[in-house]
Amino acid sequence: MNIAATFIYGESIMFVFGGLALFIFGINMMSDSLKAAAGNKLKAIIEKSTNTPLKGILVGIFLTVLIQSSSGTTALMIGLMRAGLMTLPQSVGIIMGANIGTTVTAFIIGLPIADFGLYYIFFGLLMSFVKNRRIHHFGGALLGLGMLFVGLDTMSSGLKPLVATQTAEDMFQLFSQNWFLGTVFGTVFTAVVQSSSAAIGVLQRLYDLNAQGI
Repeated sequence: MNIAATFIYGESIMFVFGGLALFIFGINMMSDSLKAAAGNKLKAIIEKSTNTPLKGILVGIFLTVLIQSSSGTTALMIGLMRAGLMTLPQSVGIIMGANIGTTVTAFIIGLPIADFGLYYIFFGLLMSFVKNRRIHHFGGALLGLGMLFVGLDTMSSGLKPLVATQTAEDMFQLFSQNWFLGTVFGTVFTAVVQSSSAAIGVLQRLYDLNAQGI
């Protein structure tokens, strides 16, 4: 491999990791802003809305969409149970709902609205300057959403030259033929980045580039 090719692939790898960092930062920023916008009423709502399994599932979906983290929802349930504010049967429905709610991020990523990432950042930044607390925090959430989409686009730019290499083709072929290796890789990647949404985001971009099949 000549120096020019090495530089191109090195730059592509930096784009992938830089885009991934933006993506994860965007998710965290959106999560923190939405939690701040919800205020202290969040726990009170959860405590009063889990008297039936169906309500628990709906609360789990809503909460995970709100904070963009099924792990965060589960951690919150553990905290409420340790405080004696929730029983184990009450938490089961919420945890089920949390696993459903975590798919919403993947759905958002697949929407064509991703092309407007820079607009979200611009308007989110403007809203973050507003003194009203809720508008300020919702602006932060919009800013985070924009960063999420810009991160995905940056990853796509970096992945394009990489997926065309023979090494990448061989690796994807191996994962397609051996589901166990694919499962292990997905588990390790998610454990490293601490975000199943990030792992799904990368996989969706690989699918868009025809590098990986369903």
